[in-house]
Amino acid sequence: MRKRLRAIGALLACLTVLGASACATVPEESQARVISSGGMAPPAPSVPEPDKDLDALGVVRQFVAASAQPNNDNARARVYFDPPAKATWRPDRGLTVMEEKFDTVYAPEQPADPNRRIVLLRGTNVGKLGPDSAFIPLSGGFEKSVQLVRQPDGQWRIVSPASDLVITEPDFTRNYFRVPVYFFSTDRNALVPDLRYVVQKPQSGLPGRVVDLLLAGPSDFLDGAVNNPLGEQAAIEQNVIGGPDGVVTVPLTGVAGQSDEQKRLIAAQVVKSLQSVTSSRIKLLSDGASLVPGREDWRASDLPSYETDASPSSSLPGLMVSGGRVRSLNDGGPIPGPAGSRGYDVVTAAQSVDGKQLAVIERENGRLWLRAGEFGHELARTELSGDRLSRPTWRPALPGSGSGGELWTVVDGSQVVRVLRTPQGTWASQVVNADLVRSLGAGADISAIRLSRDGTRAALVVAGNLVVAAVVRNADSVSLRAPRVLQAERLRNVKDVDWASQDSLVAITDSRSLPVVRVPVDGLRLDQFNLSNLTPPLHAITAAPSRPVVVADAEGLWTASEVGEVWSPHDHSVPGDSIPFYPG
Repeated sequence: MRKRLRAIGALLACLTVLGASACATVPEESQARVISSGGMAPPAPSVPEPDKDLDALGVVRQFVAASAQPNNDNARARVYFDPPAKATWRPDRGLTVMEEKFDTVYAPEQPADPNRRIVLLRGTNVGKLGPDSAFIPLSGGFEKSVQLVRQPDGQWRIVSPASDLVITEPDFTRNYFRVPVYFFSTDRNALVPDLRYVVQKPQSGLPGRVVDLLLAGPSDFLDGAVNNPLGEQAAIEQNVIGGPDGVVTVPLTGVAGQSDEQKRLIAAQVVKSLQSVTSSRIKLLSDGASLVPGREDWRASDLPSYETDASPSSSLPGLMVSGGRVRSLNDGGPIPGPAGSRGYDVVTAAQSVDGKQLAVIERENGRLWLRAGEFGHELARTELSGDRLSRPTWRPALPGSGSGGELWTVVDGSQVVRVLRTPQGTWASQVVNADLVRSLGAGADISAIRLSRDGTRAALVVAGNLVVAAVVRNADSVSLRAPRVLQAERLRNVKDVDWASQDSLVAITDSRSLPVVRVPVDGLRLDQFNLSNLTPPLHAITAAPSRPVVVADAEGLWTASEVGEVWSPHDHSVPGDSIPFYPG
């Protein structure tokens, strides 16, 4: 906790004015330079006063616009305050983001004093930026009361300002830059991106701000779901700086006692996290010496692949269920074994990330059963059955565990269950604690679940809403924590979802105007796929890193690699109820 507070404090101290672009250009090698904390900072630029003779409504509207620029202790926002408020105001570390269109109106009841006014700020929530610099989606409207007093010079100024800032979504996008900060999954060496937002300008300070986020640890959402090799004692000896040789130096301290393996993981964390804000080489130091013995300068290309477990091999083309059997997406032919020869009446299925395991939902005598086992062989019937079983989703086996991994499904829309293959070759089920997911609404039906391929998050369809939750494990149980509804105002009646990457989702709805969408895992934005050639309603979707998205409608299967791309018929499309799926 002490480390987190120290690092967050350092992050807040470096918040400065932002640029106009939503996607800051990656700096050139020699540009990442930060003034040393021991040096003299340049004088703060003068801040213009508000437009003269604004009415109280105009003052509030301009204050909202100025709040998006937190440079020099929010100097641009402070000019809208009376002198006492200017001197004492301490804004919160986070802020609220609302839609672009908002209203300022006079409150129905006003003070008797004509030199005092109360203005109501009304808007629609998009979300909030938390103290951990992670975005949290929100929905619904809000109203804030703002008090103003006419000053002796006749100008209206805000008095007793609230500590929470409110800005519009366009201002947030223009002024804040999204950076993936990397941690590791809790039980394997798979890098996990943790999306955060930092102010864009000065661009030269971006590497330092990213390192501050790393030192602060994972976001509240992923806390407990990921591992942080940096540990609690890590800090920096001085500012992260870029030199004339085109190298960004990260001078760590507090990590010298870590094992060489842990230091290599730390190097991966830092280098991967910095690659979105600088193209420079990274010099990693620990108490003045090389962090990793034998190597001082790093690029992302120098790192081993930590994403192998989280992405299916290109040799695995994907599968589909059609006509009660499992077929290959590569050639449309049935796969070997009973699952492909109609030895089972297959309703839906899932292949493990490594391709070695297969799970199918089988219909027999009006009831659904889960079978699982080695791909191409007889699949063992597990003890799990129900009137409804969602399409299974796999999590890779733990390294050295001797097991075949685990798979999850939802039984009858309410009970999330994981099924594990034991070292003895049998399958055992365990209920996942999904109380927080079910608490999203009375009778919240869970119709679909997809584990991220790194195992740290779960995407669910809950009562038609798109939900993401963290997967938190302890010695003897697993729980879904911190569930969040993504794009609640725009995404209704969601039917299916899958992971396009570790930090983005694709989903289908029953809407004819919004049938296929892509959403980042934090829900900040929504991108709509092209509508051409699709025949809503769609009934299935699958996606994976570096793979085209595949959707299914009554006419068959369709593929598209980009949001704006026209959907093309799949080479082995089968009309009807085909369900495509990539490994995972």
